[in-house]
Amino acid sequence: MKALVFTGPSRVEVQDVDEPVAGEDEVVVDVRAVGICGSELHGVRRPGFRVPPLVMGHEFAGTTSDGVDVIVNPILSCGTCDLCALGLTQVCSQRRIIGIHRPGAFAERVAVPRAALHRRPDGVSWKAAAVVEPAATAVHAWGLGSAGPGARVGIIGAGTIGLACLIVALGRGAGSVEIADRSAIRLAAAERLGAARTGDELTGTYDVVFDAVGSAATHRQSLARVRSAGTAVWLGLAEDASDFDSLDLIRAEKRVVGSFAYTDEEFAATTQLVRDWDLDWTATFPLADGAEIFTALMNGGMEPIKALLLPGPREAEAAR
Repeated sequence: MKALVFTGPSRVEVQDVDEPVAGEDEVVVDVRAVGICGSELHGVRRPGFRVPPLVMGHEFAGTTSDGVDVIVNPILSCGTCDLCALGLTQVCSQRRIIGIHRPGAFAERVAVPRAALHRRPDGVSWKAAAVVEPAATAVHAWGLGSAGPGARVGIIGAGTIGLACLIVALGRGAGSVEIADRSAIRLAAAERLGAARTGDELTGTYDVVFDAVGSAATHRQSLARVRSAGTAVWLGLAEDASDFDSLDLIRAEKRVVGSFAYTDEEFAATTQLVRDWDLDWTATFPLADGAEIFTALMNGGMEPIKALLLPGPREAEAAR
């Protein structure tokens, strides 16, 4: 079968690879749509967490070998550790992630554990199904932000996660949402989706700030812009460095919360939530064009904001 393979630093290639073999309690999924994640773009540039050769792809949906349409939670938790017992499956001490620790969905087919499957709800298109994973990440971050109805929300980064945070915040009753990015294309999408203000940087004071970039500079900005006793939620993964005013953090009783992925319950709920989302900021491409699209995005291309790969001749299926 065909697959997009991470073959070395800054290099991906469409190759012929072996068909997946389902292990015990696993099933082969025929991939209908899979999203390219920003973490994958960074990971290919700086191998380490992802080790080539590797078929990536963790944001996906498809049809099982026995004919069931599914959306796949790529986080595979052990179910037995103390964290899993607390329901914190996303930070399981033994977690493995499809597309990182085992082959992912940048391929025509992929083998996954049955426990990772969620049925695709009626009315949820394949395109929407493929954005459940980043949408669930935004749902989880919203809960950690402890923001109630009427909250003043700031978001740094208007990529997929930032826009998902915007949609979730407005849906949960935020009073206003402002968003910062350096891309006019992304800011235009944010305005259309309901952002009250957009610009290169946040300029107000907010009850909660979501940093969907994750650089030292955006960490610093998130804390500078959150009000006293407010919360900065860090969910971007661009850098491992931080540089911020720790005295301001202490004296103003500000909180910093790390946010990683989602619980399985949040993922399941999000499969329904995305049904009516405006996804005009996404675009679909055949898997055959995957290397070209991935490389362009990795090298700084801003369009599309979210690229979805459709293995096989399935462009028309994305809307169904």
